[in-house]
Amino acid sequence: MIDKKIKTMARAGFIAKGVVYGIIGVLTFKAAFDMGGQKAGQMQVLEFLEKQTFGNILLILMALGLACYAAWRFIQSIKDPENIGDDKKGTAKRIGFFCSGLLYLGFGVLAAIKAFGSTGGSSGSSGSAQQSSFLASETGLWIIGIVGAGIIIAGIFQFVKAYKNDYYKKLGLAALGDQKKRESVKKTAEFGLSARGVILVIIGFFAIKAAVNSNPSEIKTTQEAFAFLQDSSYGPWLMGIVAAGLVAYAVYMFLMAKYRRFHA
Repeated sequence: MIDKKIKTMARAGFIAKGVVYGIIGVLTFKAAFDMGGQKAGQMQVLEFLEKQTFGNILLILMALGLACYAAWRFIQSIKDPENIGDDKKGTAKRIGFFCSGLLYLGFGVLAAIKAFGSTGGSSGSSGSAQQSSFLASETGLWIIGIVGAGIIIAGIFQFVKAYKNDYYKKLGLAALGDQKKRESVKKTAEFGLSARGVILVIIGFFAIKAAVNSNPSEIKTTQEAFAFLQDSSYGPWLMGIVAAGLVAYAVYMFLMAKYRRFHA
């Protein structure tokens, strides 16, 4: 039986993650059709929150929510409360959960730093130079390539989840009596997961390309992945569709916060 406090923490994490993807999607969708906004990634989300009324409070809430999500991922990875198992498939999932936890913990720390103000400008530029130097080394390039491959696998997994309806049992949709409501939740989840898969595959592809070309500057963020879509054929429409998909993914996260079932 999973502790009620852990469930509450996980639900808070889903909400925070949903807010992040919702802001990214809305800002980018507006940019795609010249309605204001901007191509956005995680850092642009923090900048957006900072500019709002009570921006620092919003950033602190975001940091706490992301810390909750990271903690839930660490619990999934280490304690395995839902009995995923330790066979090859289960181990791969748990490693993925741990990496996801690290990623969102880091993002939460950035939100907290932005809320309380950062210090040490000169040391920051020195650290950035050292980081770039490491990434350009042989070891750094191998890491970039491995991470890129992992991101592509994570992206493909989003499509698999959408196709196989893996989320169906977790959301307990079978218990929903309204067929139309079930279908609308199903389509929202599929659209959102697919859009996130597109972004992850693009980011992973450019990470591998950066490793192969020994050029870390070719690594792309979420914001730059949207720029890549915009520069392609039917750019604004393609970018707008994927951005709308991320809004759908945000809705999916909110549905997870409300309906997620935890199986021991």
